[in-house]
Amino acid sequence: MPEEDLETTELKEQIDQRLEDHEHHAHGGHARPQAAPSWLRYLSLSTAMIAVFAAVASLESGANSNEAILEKSEAMLNQARASDGWAYFQAKGIKATVSDAVADTLADDRPEKAKLKAEATRYRGETEAIKKTATELEAKVKESNERCDAMMERHHHFAIAVTLLQIAIALSAIAALTRLRPLWFLGMAVSLGGLAMFVVGFA
Repeated sequence: MPEEDLETTELKEQIDQRLEDHEHHAHGGHARPQAAPSWLRYLSLSTAMIAVFAAVASLESGANSNEAILEKSEAMLNQARASDGWAYFQAKGIKATVSDAVADTLADDRPEKAKLKAEATRYRGETEAIKKTATELEAKVKESNERCDAMMERHHHFAIAVTLLQIAIALSAIAALTRLRPLWFLGMAVSLGGLAMFVVGFA
């Protein structure tokens, strides 16, 4: 799954440029220079910090997604091996049963009877080793699937964190451009949700 595209650096640069433009026009005009609200500086700083968390969350989201895909591939490979093992187990069991059945139809003094009985015993002995291997492979399949599910859950937590943090950055950018302080507060509230999902992703 591709990592989410982040344009947080560009947004921060636009915010800083907007602040500089405002100060330049305020000082260059005939009217009394109007200083930029002090909260815009904190807005810029908070946006930069949110961008850092968004970048880390995006990286973790992609990493967990890739690991989950590898675990699922491993599970599928082991499942195929286990299926082959059980098919081989059944084939050996059928051979043992057939050898026993044919041996029972022969007279006790026939030399083939002892040979068939020995083959049936050998086949049954081989089935135990095959069964053990197939059972171990099935256990590995279960472990790989559990690891895959856990990594996908972490991936979803980080993906949600990235989304919320990007929304917070966008709201902060709009707040800087429109000088609407409540939008910044809304962005900070959204970022708290993103940070919560960020922390849950590492849990």
